[in-house]
Amino acid sequence: MKSFSFFLRLLCSFFVMGMCAGLFQLAAQQLTPLTVEKIMRDPKWIGSQPSGLFWAEDGSKLYFNWNPEGAESDSLYVLDPSGGEPRKLSLQQRRALPARGGDYNRNHSQKVYAKYGDIYLLDIASGNTRQITFTVEQESAPVFSQDEQAIIYRKDNNLYRWSFETGTTVQLTDFRQGKAPAEEKEPQGQRAWLQQEELRLIEVLRSRKEEREARQEQQEAERPDRPKRIYLNGQRLQFLQLSPDERFVTYLLIKMPRGQNTKVPNYITETGYTDELNARPKVGSPGATYQFMIYDRQQDTVYAAQTDDIPGIDERPAYLTEYAGQEEQQQGEEAKEAASKKQVREVMIMGPLWSDEGKYAAVVVRSLDFKDRWIMLLDPATGKLKNLDRQHDEAWIDGPGIGRWLGSMGSIGWLGDNRSLYFQSEASGYSHLYTLEVESGKKKQLTKGKYEVFNPQLSRDKRHFYFTSSEVHPGERHVYRMPVEGGKAVQLTSMRGNNSVVISPDERWLAIRYSYSNQPWQLYLAPNEPKATARRITHSISAEFLSYPWRDPEIVTFQARDGARVYARLYRPANAAPAGPAVIFVHGAGYLQNVHKWWSSYFREYMFHNLLADRGYTVLDIDFRASAGYGRDWRTAVYRNMGGKDLDDQVDGAKFLVDKYGVDPARIGIYGGSYGGFITLMAMFKQPETFRAGAALRPVTDWAHYNHGYTASMLNEPQNDSLAYIRSSPIYHAEGLQGALLICHGMIDTNVHFQDVVRLVQRLIELGKENWETAIYPLEGHGFREPSSWTDEYRRILKLFESNLR
Repeated sequence: MKSFSFFLRLLCSFFVMGMCAGLFQLAAQQLTPLTVEKIMRDPKWIGSQPSGLFWAEDGSKLYFNWNPEGAESDSLYVLDPSGGEPRKLSLQQRRALPARGGDYNRNHSQKVYAKYGDIYLLDIASGNTRQITFTVEQESAPVFSQDEQAIIYRKDNNLYRWSFETGTTVQLTDFRQGKAPAEEKEPQGQRAWLQQEELRLIEVLRSRKEEREARQEQQEAERPDRPKRIYLNGQRLQFLQLSPDERFVTYLLIKMPRGQNTKVPNYITETGYTDELNARPKVGSPGATYQFMIYDRQQDTVYAAQTDDIPGIDERPAYLTEYAGQEEQQQGEEAKEAASKKQVREVMIMGPLWSDEGKYAAVVVRSLDFKDRWIMLLDPATGKLKNLDRQHDEAWIDGPGIGRWLGSMGSIGWLGDNRSLYFQSEASGYSHLYTLEVESGKKKQLTKGKYEVFNPQLSRDKRHFYFTSSEVHPGERHVYRMPVEGGKAVQLTSMRGNNSVVISPDERWLAIRYSYSNQPWQLYLAPNEPKATARRITHSISAEFLSYPWRDPEIVTFQARDGARVYARLYRPANAAPAGPAVIFVHGAGYLQNVHKWWSSYFREYMFHNLLADRGYTVLDIDFRASAGYGRDWRTAVYRNMGGKDLDDQVDGAKFLVDKYGVDPARIGIYGGSYGGFITLMAMFKQPETFRAGAALRPVTDWAHYNHGYTASMLNEPQNDSLAYIRSSPIYHAEGLQGALLICHGMIDTNVHFQDVVRLVQRLIELGKENWETAIYPLEGHGFREPSSWTDEYRRILKLFESNLR
C-alpha cells in the first residue's frame, strides 16, 4: 500500500511539473508587459521575413530568401507559382542556378551572365548552360553584340569580344595603368650635328640604320591590328561601353583628389592595439573631377565629349549673390571670389544608353553642385551633346527615379519605337513619368497629381509601363499598368499597405512582398490582373510576436504655422490620463518617409513606441519638412536652413498634441537618431520651452564635418556658404540647452563620426552646462549591431523620459 501511495504521489508530482513546464512555456511566449529587454533582442525573435525575390528566366519558379527554421542565416527557397509549398534548395542546387543579372537576346531565348568571375550562356527553353570562360581572372558585365553573333564582356578594365561562330576571343581595348613610356627624343643642336656627320661619313652605320628601320616597318605591317594603347595616368575608369556598331568605345575618367580623409580610431581590437579606420573626407574638401571620353576604333583617335555648350553650364547658383560685396566676418575670401566671377560648372556624364537599333545614344549629365540634371543626345563621332531636357533646381536635384547621387542615371530608357525616351522629372513638383521624342523634342507627361511614381519598367513587348505609386495615399504603395502613350493606369494590387512587386518574366504573376503597419513582411502571390486576390505563401512570424496586440498607428495630419498639412503617426495609450506625458520621435536620413502603412525600417522604435504608450505616453512620429514622399517643395524646404522648418514641424506637432489630445505642455520629450539626433539637439538648444528632455542618438553636431554628397547638396560648401552652416549646426546653438539631454554614439561610426559628439561635449563643458550625459559604445558604428547595445541605449532613453516626464 505504501509503495502504491508513493507511486501515486510521484505520478502526481510529474503531472504538476509537466503542467508547470507547459505554463512556463506559454508564459515565455507572452510579450505582455513589454520591456526594453524583450523588444531589443536579436530581431530573429520576431520571425522570418522573406526577401530577395527573383524569378526563373521562364517564369516557372519563384526564388526567395527565407529562414522559417530560425537558423543562423537565411536559405534560398523555391516555389512553383501554380501551386504547392516552398521548398529549401541545397547548396548544390543553389550553385547550379544562373546569376540573377545578365543580358537577354531580343527574343529572350538566351541569357548571358557572369558568375564566380566567369561568363556563361543559358538556353532558357532547355535550361542548358554553356561556360564561355574559365580563368582565374574576373570577367564581368557580358552583353550580346548588336548582331547577336558575339558576346562582349569586360576584364581588367578592357573590353573583349567572344565569337559564337569561331569561339575566338578578340581584345577590343587596351587600357593600361600608369603613364605612357617617354618617347625617345630626337637629338638637338650639337648632338644632332654629330649624328648626321657620322651617318654621312660611315657607310656601315648608315646601311645598318636603314636595314633596322626597314625591318621595323615590315614587322609593323605584318602584325595584326591591335587596339590603341590608352594610358590611364592614375585615373579611374568607369562606364566602359562599346557602341552597337562596335566603332566607338565610351568611358569616364575619374581623377581622384589628394585631399585628406578622416580617420576613425578603433580602440577595441583582436590584436589589443588601437587601429584607425579610413573614412570619408569632409564636405567642401577637394573632390573628384570627371572627363567623358570617346575612343573611335575606326579612326584610332581619342577625344573628350564637349561640355562647354551645355545650356546653363555657366550659370552661377543664386545663393552666391547673398555674399556679393559683403564684408561679413564669416564669409571668407573664397566666397567673395566665387560670387564676383562667372564660372563654367563642372559636370559628370553618365551612359550612354543606346537605342536598340544603335542610332541614338542618350546620356545623363549632372552638375557637381547638384543643381542641374540634363538628358542629352551624344554624337560619338564628334563628341557633341544635344540637350533634350534640363531639370534645374536652385536647391538640389533629387526625387524618386531622379536621385541626387553622382553616378546614378535614374529611371530612363528607350521606348519600343527607338525614337523616344522615358524618364522621371520633378518639373510638376512631384516625381512623375514622362516621354520625350528625341528628334522633335516633343515631351509628354504621362502621370499627374500630388503623388509620386517609383520604379517604372517596360513590359516585354514595350507596349505598357508597370510602376509603383502613392496615388491612393502618401502612406500606401500599389502597382499599376499603363499604356506607354499614357492614359488610364490600372491598379493591380489591392492590399492596404506596401505591395513590393516582382513581376514574372512571362508577366503572368505578381510576387508580392507585403506588409502593414503592425504586420512584418510576408510573401504573397497573385495573377497579373487588376486587384486580383493574393494568396499568402509564408506564415513565419513568431507566436511570441503575435501574442501582443501591436498598435496600428493612426495616421493624422496637423497644420503647421505656415499653413502646410503635416502627416504623422500617432500612438495613444489605451486609457490616456488627462495632461499625460508625450514623446516626439524624429526619423533619420532627412529624406525618408516613416509615416506610412507598412512595417517600418524603424521596427525597434515602433515597438518602443508601443511600450511608451502602454506606460501612458502619447507618441507622435512626424514626416517633417525634408521627408520623402511629399514632392519637391517638401523635400527642399530645408535648403540652407536645416533646423528651420523641419524643427518648426516638431514644435507645431507638440502644440497639436497639447491642443487636440490634452497632453501636458510641460512634459514633452523628443528623440531620434542620425538626422533625428541632429533635430533633437536643435530642439533642445533652440526650443527649450517646448521640450523638457531629449535623447540625441549618433547625431550630426556640425554639418561642416559631415560628408560632401549629402551636405553640399543641401547647404552648399562651407567655404562658400558659411552662413548656412552656422545657422544649421547644433554646436553653434548649444548655449540654449536647459532641459535634460542624453547623447548616445558608437565610437567606430564611419558615417557620423564620434568626433562630432566629442566636439559638442567640449562645447557643453566650456558653456558650463550640467543637465546632460553621454553614453558611448566602443564596438558600434552608425547602425548598432549588438542586442546588448540596443538594450543599453533604449534603457537609458526610457530612464530619461521616466525621470523627467512622469
